[in-house]
Amino acid sequence: MNDEQLLRYNRHIMLPQIGIEGQQKLHDAHVLIIGLGGLGSPAALYLATAGIGQLTLVDDDEVELSNLQRQIIHHNQNIGDSKVDSAKSNLLAINPEIKINTIDHRLDEASLAQQIQLADVVLDASDNFDTRFTINRACVAQKKPLVSGAAIQFEGQISVFDSRNEHCPCYSCLYPDKGEDTLTCSENGILAPVVGIIGSMQALEAIKLICRIGEPLYGRLLLFDALSLQWRTMKLKKDPSCPVCGSTD
Repeated sequence: MNDEQLLRYNRHIMLPQIGIEGQQKLHDAHVLIIGLGGLGSPAALYLATAGIGQLTLVDDDEVELSNLQRQIIHHNQNIGDSKVDSAKSNLLAINPEIKINTIDHRLDEASLAQQIQLADVVLDASDNFDTRFTINRACVAQKKPLVSGAAIQFEGQISVFDSRNEHCPCYSCLYPDKGEDTLTCSENGILAPVVGIIGSMQALEAIKLICRIGEPLYGRLLLFDALSLQWRTMKLKKDPSCPVCGSTD
């Protein structure tokens, strides 16, 4: 690492769990972020500032005025721009030494699988369960760790699914029949800091996975209630009959 990098990442390097070796792992890592909205905004910002060497950003939307209440990576002058282009320019303004790839259209399953294969960690920051199930299937097939976050109104949730661990459940073990609530922020609202908290935690879990520190949220779903400011943990078990990760015997 050069002198400028040592200075930029000094507060990371001071941590014994990370140090120069861990910072190098971050520099060498490639993270795929799907969705540059309320969750993807803080996740991308913290991963960029943390020194993730390569980010691939996927979103097919354009920035609208109503996004700015919570999607903190976008600015007023970005209205009308594609979200990935807006995010890229603002991330590079913070950390110009990282590499950022952008994809401004929806990926079919084959293209998604290709992008996931290239990544070390995948962040699902999308806003609909069909996309989440598609991402989960691809991550299981490619054996890539998936950091999944969601939020609506005053509530949020986050978990880590990693098919490299044979005992770890996948997203379909949690929602086997697509029974997830289909409420959307545009229809029901969202308190801005809630997505900020969950998105930041997605970045945190990604960093832990890359540096191999701490205890990732394997087999645990963390639930956040902003009104009571309480966290609850729900233990998750692998479903042997899961159509995605279960036994095929």
